[in-house]
Parts: sequence; structure tokens; C-alpha cells
Amino acid sequence: MHSLPYDVIVAGLGAMGSAAAYHLAARGKRVLGLDRFRPPHDLGSSHGRTRIIREAYFEHTLYVPLVRRAYELWVDLEQKAGRRLFLQTGGLMIGPPGGVLVAGAQQSAQDHNLRYERLSATEVRRRFPAFEPTEDLQAIREPRAGILFPELAVETHLELAARAGARLHFDEPVLDWQPDGAGVQVSTATNRYQADRLVLSAGAWVRSLLRGLPLPLRVERQVLCWFEPIAHADYFQPACFPIFIWEHAPARFFYGFPNLGDGVKAAIHHEGQTTNPQQLQREVESTDIERVRDLLAPRLPSAAGSLRSAAVCMYTNTPDMHFVLDHHPEHPQVLIASPCSGHGFKFSPVIGELVASLFDGQAPKFDLSLFTIERFAK
Repeated sequence: MHSLPYDVIVAGLGAMGSAAAYHLAARGKRVLGLDRFRPPHDLGSSHGRTRIIREAYFEHTLYVPLVRRAYELWVDLEQKAGRRLFLQTGGLMIGPPGGVLVAGAQQSAQDHNLRYERLSATEVRRRFPAFEPTEDLQAIREPRAGILFPELAVETHLELAARAGARLHFDEPVLDWQPDGAGVQVSTATNRYQADRLVLSAGAWVRSLLRGLPLPLRVERQVLCWFEPIAHADYFQPACFPIFIWEHAPARFFYGFPNLGDGVKAAIHHEGQTTNPQQLQREVESTDIERVRDLLAPRLPSAAGSLRSAAVCMYTNTPDMHFVLDHHPEHPQVLIASPCSGHGFKFSPVIGELVASLFDGQAPKFDLSLFTIERFAK
């Protein structure tokens, strides 16, 4: 069965795909969005109740202009939907003074004239008594950091996309696509669709849609834990407990959130088992929980209480841990907007906006050199 042609088909409607569908539809494009499940769901990478947004980006200073635009777009999305999608708590980046995290966050803050403070371990303990860093550590405090609510954000992008005219088909996985002249033909289990353009934003499933393009991607299992505080429950309220990232060994991190009613959330950043979406172990083992608790106990001892809940998600990583946002080198009508190496959710509205701009032939307003496919050939 054939359908009428679309301007753009978006394959995968998680964080990036839902935002792309919205921004494309808002520009008047005839958009078809396809997802193998019914987003928002807990089977991919865009769940877990909370995500961090932060401005002093330690990974690379080129991310800062992107995240600043993302802040603006999150506010705009909240206003259009009448929903709260962002909670500002401030953020602490804790680690050795010369470590990747503290030095990188300070460099980004200085390069872009961001507000920040550099705190000694003593100052951290005094101002945020839940934290117990040793004297050899320091912290960068950035006031604008906070929490995004991923399931609600995906739902909001999709609702506004539909309101703008996008057609959204759930429980309809993309099986294949092929070039069709200057456009594309996309096949699912139940239909074939034609479009001028295609966005591949399928996260951990994107490798199956790359049609021979050998991107060196690795899917990684990640475990998220929520703990009941042992004591001092008031320490972990969002008014006084910032989101945090902690470099506990060279270039090794764990992170966490205040208690929003379901416990203190904490997780290890990377270091998960290599997997694929079909074989992902979704059951949480006791060893998974103890790895996180062992990091919490000496550093936030009052947080390391009984487990309230746990979940599993996936990162899809590139070797350098930067994103992919680029046209297919053989088929320029296809744009790859995935994966995001475990730190992309905060950027989803600006990635969606960029997708729409690139398909409109507009020059990007940001330096996207970190995200090219060409870099893997080098």
C-alpha cells in the first residue's frame, strides 16, 4: 500500500524525533512521525522521570551556545503547552581541581561569560550539607542548572506537533528505507511511504537504518536508582539540593537529583554493559544497585538508604562521545539526528529546530563541527 507523499518523515519519536516533528510541522511541513512503540515509553533512552540540564558544559565549550538556545526553547515550549517542564535547582560539578569535570566546566563558563562559583570542599559541606567531599576536591556551582521531565517533554513535543498538523503513527517500526530519486521511500510492516526528506532519530535502533553506513556506535545499558534517605530528609529537597555530577576517579562520573517525592535518584554515567535493544537486560540486579550505593555512601551518606525503585535505559555512544547531526554522505535527503552519547536530552528542542533549519536550507547558527560523520573517517 502506498500513501500520499510527505515533506519529511521522522523515524523515531523519542527526545530528538519528537522535537524534530514539532519544529518541522510548526514551519508548515507535511510531517509523518513513525515510532516502533508508543512514546513516551520506558523502552529506549528518553525516560527515567528526570534529566539534567546544565550550562557550563565540561564536555566541550561548543555545546554552550546550543544549550543556551535550548533553555530558551524549553521556556517557549512550557508557555505554549501550559506545563512545567523545567525545575531550576542549580548544579554542582564536584571533583579534583584539575580533573575533567571541574576544569572543563570552569573553562566553558569562562569562555562564555557564564555565572558560576568555584567552591572549596569546606564551602560545599557548609552550604549543601548532604554532600561530604574530601578536602582535595572542589566544585563548580552553576545557578541555572536544573531538572527536565523527559516523559512529559516528549509528550508535549508530540502533542504540539500533532496540533501543528503532523501525522504520528505509533507501534509502527520502520523496517527499511531507500532513495527514491531525490526523495525517499520508507517501509514499515504495514505500509510504504514517500517523502522528500527523512530524519533518522531512532536512538539505539538507528544502526539498523543506516543502510551500510558504518558508524562506530555502541549501545550501553544504564541503571537508574532511587534511594530513600537514611536521615536528614530535608537536605534533599529541591530548594536546597542541587543536581550534581561527581568525578570520583579520573574521567569516571556518577550523578544525582533531589528527592521529588520518589527518592534521591543516582546513577553512574557510562561504564554500562554493551548491549543492543533486542537483548537489553531490563531486570535490575542487586549488583547494579550496590555499585551505585557504594559511590553514594561515602559522599552523600544520608542518601544511601533503602532502594525505592530502579530502571534501565540505554545510551547510544560514539567513540568521542559527541553527537551525530549530519546528512547521510551518499543520500543528502537523509539527516541523521541520533545518537547523543548519553547527554543529549537537554538539547532536544534545539536539535529539533536545527533539523528544521537544515531542511529549509538555512545555514546553522551554531558550530556543528563536533557532530559530523566525516570525523569517523579520520
